[in-house]
Amino acid sequence: MTARARTDARRAAVLGSPIAHSLSPVLHRAAYAELGLSDWSYDRFEVDEEALPGFFGELGPEWAGLSLTMPLKRAVIPLLDEITDTAASVEAVNTVVFTEDGRRVGDNTDIPGMVAALRERGIEEVDSAAVLGAGATASSALAALARVCTGEVVAYVRSEARAAEMRQWGERLDVEVRTEDWAHAEQALRAPLVIATTPAGTTDVLAAAVPERPATLFDVLYDPWPTALAARWSAYGGAVVSGLDLLVHQAVLQVEQMTGRSPAPLDAMRKAGEHALAAR
Repeated sequence: MTARARTDARRAAVLGSPIAHSLSPVLHRAAYAELGLSDWSYDRFEVDEEALPGFFGELGPEWAGLSLTMPLKRAVIPLLDEITDTAASVEAVNTVVFTEDGRRVGDNTDIPGMVAALRERGIEEVDSAAVLGAGATASSALAALARVCTGEVVAYVRSEARAAEMRQWGERLDVEVRTEDWAHAEQALRAPLVIATTPAGTTDVLAAAVPERPATLFDVLYDPWPTALAARWSAYGGAVVSGLDLLVHQAVLQVEQMTGRSPAPLDAMRKAGEHALAAR
């Protein structure tokens, strides 16, 4: 692959389907403004798996990078020249950076973003944890827990097939995973760290079971916010890490990779995200 000619005006975007709800443009544009990158732009494009190769084929030398959401995080891998070990560990890419020599490099900033969001709240290490759900985000949660949790992770799932998947991810990521049926999910709430990875509304039924002295809840949702579970958790004095915290921290890493500027303006990006959510 030959080197690409660089241009002063650089472009980046988030791709996915559906994509209209994405806060990524708000966060990245806030970073560009704070960094003085007035010639950079960041857009969103509705792109599904079928359209992805064609979209890549039309990208010019002005492109610096892409953010990817569902359903593209695995579909993009065959289109790349290289992926990082972090992305390979969960077979999911949420960040593509176009290098000066024209290579397409895929990374996963969700995993270090989760770790950074926890550390921002003082969570450096726990001796056990619980994960609610078993989808794509749950595998990233296990990868993050590989860096934070020293003991057992209990995953609460709805089917034996999902349970088997979570155990397989545990083996792959060197995390001690035990699975329990979703019917027992209330037990999860007594763990030192609970990571909720389920769709909106799924954990509402658990709110009434929050213990009187909860520890830390990491709820990956951000809209609507707070979830019923997060609201009850906060009311009882527990620490809550939100989906916006995750979104901002993973976006910080994306901005740094795409622009080559570090550190990215975390506070400005978070304020922009909070303002956008409040306006919805």
